[in-house]
Amino acid sequence: MTVSKLNLDEVRKKYEGLKKLGLKLDMSRGKPETAQLDLSIPMLHALDDNNFISENGMDVRNYGEYKGIPEVRRLFAEILGVPAEQVLAGGSSSINMISDALKRCFINGPMPGFTPWSKLGKVKFICPVPGYDWHFHICDTYGIEMLPVETREDGPDMDEVERLAKDPEVRGMICVPMYSNPTGFTYSDETVERLAAMAAAPDFRLIWDNAYCMHHLYDDERDSLANIYDACVRHGNADRVLLFTSTSKITFAGGGVCAMAASPANIQCAGDLIRYQLVCYDKVNQLRHTRFLPDKEAVEKHMRKHADIVRPKFELVLRELERELGGLGIARWGKPKGGYFICFEAQKGSAKKIIRLCEEAGVKLTPAGATYPHGSDPQDSIIRIAPTYPPLEELRQAVEVFTTAVKLAAAERA
Repeated sequence: MTVSKLNLDEVRKKYEGLKKLGLKLDMSRGKPETAQLDLSIPMLHALDDNNFISENGMDVRNYGEYKGIPEVRRLFAEILGVPAEQVLAGGSSSINMISDALKRCFINGPMPGFTPWSKLGKVKFICPVPGYDWHFHICDTYGIEMLPVETREDGPDMDEVERLAKDPEVRGMICVPMYSNPTGFTYSDETVERLAAMAAAPDFRLIWDNAYCMHHLYDDERDSLANIYDACVRHGNADRVLLFTSTSKITFAGGGVCAMAASPANIQCAGDLIRYQLVCYDKVNQLRHTRFLPDKEAVEKHMRKHADIVRPKFELVLRELERELGGLGIARWGKPKGGYFICFEAQKGSAKKIIRLCEEAGVKLTPAGATYPHGSDPQDSIIRIAPTYPPLEELRQAVEVFTTAVKLAAAERA
């Protein structure tokens, strides 16, 4: 069956029937569902013994340790593949730390000796697309000019990245390198090596938002990501990369802990400013987390429980996409091994219409264009599917609405 064989009247009739169901389903953001959040309830009792002393003898209820308690720095060091002394541990979310890091670049300069970016004529960032909408919003906030670069299965088009990085006004790149939002792709070893080695401005900063590094769907089939910091050190660019991650989708969204890892010089510079900004982060929450998840092995075990909840949802969506749309020649989609999203590519000029049709039938999706700077997808074709939040039965209904909307949009333009 091809698009030419779609019966417009039949598809329209099915769509109108779905509209009458009065659905109110939300797949607009990549959020954990309640069962995932419940997995971390025991963490709330991790300090019930009233032992608030960290391993270095500090009472975490008091001031001090602005870089984070040793336990949490060691945990994130193990996850990110850097020495613990090169980790700053914070709270809430990594996107918060990313914004603060860019703010310091604009106000103080990336490190002593560099001009604050606010005093430069123009600051440009390379932005792999489709990408994470909040990255683009942060760049907009600081007036950064975004340079989109298309993403392939092995990461961004590195020939284009290397060409753009030679521009002295290009001061950085911001990306999700593993199970990327929304493509689900993981950067290849070659991509990591070229990012570390390429010619760029001395104060070029690679914002490495490794949000999904622990979010595998399968134990026996998972992506791997080369160590970007080690690669930067090998090529004499140790100060280039700032690595970020958090427990936002591991424990509680907004109630987790996060980290920035970087070269000793970057950590010293950031730490000297952070200590006067906030005195210290919430060390009680840091201790609570590390009592519950003391090491990477514990996180891996915990994330297998998440995968058991999330995996059937991804499999349902992929199965229904193939059953309803496979062979029609009107769309293609990714099949990620981890992360929180499925990237769907509709016919050019169709994404806005499909999302509008879904919304009118009671299914809310991420706005069309959100995965591109300024909310503008030049092809109007990319749709981000976020399957994690709805329960399975609601997800099944949402996918039925979605596939019907895709067919209707294609049939009406045939």
